[in-house]
Amino acid sequence: MTRRNGFLCQVCGNRVATRSLNYVCGHCLKGELPPREEIIERAHGLSRELPPYLPPRDPEGIACLGCGNKCQIGKGQEGFCRLRRVEKGKMIIKAGTSHRGLGSFYFDSLPTNCVADWVCPGGTGAGYPYYAYRPGPERGYYNLAVFLGACSFDCLYCQNRSYYEMALTGDPLLTPQDLVRVLEEDTACICFFGGDPSPQMAFTLAVARQALSHKKNRILRICWETNGNIHPRYLDEMAEIALNSGGVIKFDLKAWDENLHRALTGASNRQTLANFRYLCERYFRKRLDPPLLVASTLMVPGYVEREEVESIARFLAHLDPDIPYTLLAFCPQHLMRDLPLLSRRIAESCLEAAYRAGLKRVRIGNLHLLR
Repeated sequence: MTRRNGFLCQVCGNRVATRSLNYVCGHCLKGELPPREEIIERAHGLSRELPPYLPPRDPEGIACLGCGNKCQIGKGQEGFCRLRRVEKGKMIIKAGTSHRGLGSFYFDSLPTNCVADWVCPGGTGAGYPYYAYRPGPERGYYNLAVFLGACSFDCLYCQNRSYYEMALTGDPLLTPQDLVRVLEEDTACICFFGGDPSPQMAFTLAVARQALSHKKNRILRICWETNGNIHPRYLDEMAEIALNSGGVIKFDLKAWDENLHRALTGASNRQTLANFRYLCERYFRKRLDPPLLVASTLMVPGYVEREEVESIARFLAHLDPDIPYTLLAFCPQHLMRDLPLLSRRIAESCLEAAYRAGLKRVRIGNLHLLR
């Protein structure tokens, strides 16, 4: 049974659901009715094809400190990001160290389609003349976009799935010098995204340090676009670099309910939320123009709608009502290609909920994808 190109939930019969989650909608996944753990493992088995399907928790394994998953990797196993493996009792790291990263790069003309473009220096001139070259959009300047080839999540609707092939093959590899070498006088910012920076934070920080040293006395903003599932040991240096350079840290908050989050991404959101809270309480008020932190959420039909957005917005507003929050319209990708586009009615309901929760700066992105 379908509704507007989407299947109806087999539990409640009301909400849109995807085959990848056994036709169980988000509302029901948060309850106790379906065999949730079986559904989650099956879905990420389909997504990843090769184990581990979920972050490994071998009680005799070696603890990984690469990202917020804190995998316990057993003998002969890989970590969830596939960059780390245990062999002969030792952790072998394929990439993500201060000397070597996995990914690719290209130059984007500013202003670009960054999640923070409505508040960042590149899109608006925020922070001019200290952090922006122009009092308005930085036309004529460029962003060095660094696409990282691994992720600490496994989103069933992933929009940038090419990272996964990089993680499997271990190619292409980069050094910090490779990226510093291509910087030009018209490079205004560097943005790490992917995939996700979280499994390769040591690499991104090494690049940032060397790039800022190379571009002394010139504006060069360092930004991260991340799921936020970062190991806490990296947070302070990340924040200081972004703060001092005029960069923006962009957290994509996938869902509020942990069970739903695990279903959609394969991993918990506890570390992400703890990290956002820490950065906000410690650093957000140190620089409001441009804002240090920006949050976003992809609205997913049948899964991440008003209830989830309202909970996330309440969390953000409690921390600081001035946090900019972008609601992104859904585009069917990866295993969720059987879901419909989001309706304008649901998107506007989510927008209203975010404002009602107490946030002052909210917008809807990807308006062209609404039906």
